[in-house]
Amino acid sequence: MPSLASISTIDFPFKISQEEAQQCAKEVFKPSFPEIERMLGVFKNTEINTRNFCKPLDYYKNPHTFGEQNAEYINVSLEYSVKAIEECIASAGIKKEAITDIIFVSTTGLSTPSIDALIINKMRLHPNINRTPIFGLGCAGGVSGFSKAGTLAKANPDAIVLLVSVELCSLTFLRNDYSKSNFVGSSLFSDGVSACIIMGDNHSNKNHVQFLASQSKLYYDSLDVMGWEFLSEGFKVLFSQDIPDIISKNIYSDVTSFLEKHQLGLSDIKNFIFHPGGKKVLAAYTEALPVKGDFLKNTRDIMAENGNMSSPTVLYVLERFISRGFENGHGLMVAMGPGFSSEMVLLQMNKD
Repeated sequence: MPSLASISTIDFPFKISQEEAQQCAKEVFKPSFPEIERMLGVFKNTEINTRNFCKPLDYYKNPHTFGEQNAEYINVSLEYSVKAIEECIASAGIKKEAITDIIFVSTTGLSTPSIDALIINKMRLHPNINRTPIFGLGCAGGVSGFSKAGTLAKANPDAIVLLVSVELCSLTFLRNDYSKSNFVGSSLFSDGVSACIIMGDNHSNKNHVQFLASQSKLYYDSLDVMGWEFLSEGFKVLFSQDIPDIISKNIYSDVTSFLEKHQLGLSDIKNFIFHPGGKKVLAAYTEALPVKGDFLKNTRDIMAENGNMSSPTVLYVLERFISRGFENGHGLMVAMGPGFSSEMVLLQMNKD
């Protein structure tokens, strides 16, 4: 089965405390929110300690046009994608020319040619590399991208697939949007970049993490639950307070039916690699899934240290399992995103 050869994640040089982010939001929103002091409790209630930002905090205090922010998105995405990829290639012990496929996942900026083309050009990857740029999956993109990488490597045993997930949520912040959703988003979202290399069977299994199967699901009549509203000023974040309820009602049956297809039950999963979403989403998972202990500890820790980085977040969680230890057995990756939708990946994880 396809295996994960290496994974890397980026810590930006502008990581800030949640208290600093709260103070910045207070300055920005105070003119339009007379009860700003009461609303600031949202920041304290996130269980986030630090946020991973790609720009200095002062950048967000000033208004920027969509064109300016998107130009920053392209430049920063390219710079840190290359850094993450170089770390991944070195860890996998391969030559960059050996990469056969590249999947680039992002929903927080626009670029044509797509960022994967910019990466190939800058790094001088093989000119015949197969390209798959993916836009619009939001927080579900990391799991979906991993699924597609595994599927490609399963179809071609000689494949070396590079997955890059980039979200610069902070560069979508609308300085003059005083809506509640924008305020709540300013307490939660941050920036992240991750890269993975997944190899087909004709290559050695280095990290002993194998891709077994995947499942996607779109929930009918929930298109307005999460997404963007595209304005002349930029991307306006949209997310419903119903998200935790949707998860509570569906996650148990979705997970168990997926596992049953592979003759497994919930008790067979030893490593739960979940995208955090937020505090209420984590509560929905823990209440709906009858799993003993704090099975989402790594997920909670990544959210506390970085905030919600959208699609790369689950890959940060996966990297935490690999670098700090996991249990021998099956792993389950899960994330929710616009649609409203869910993405799942089943892994076999063995240290020996």
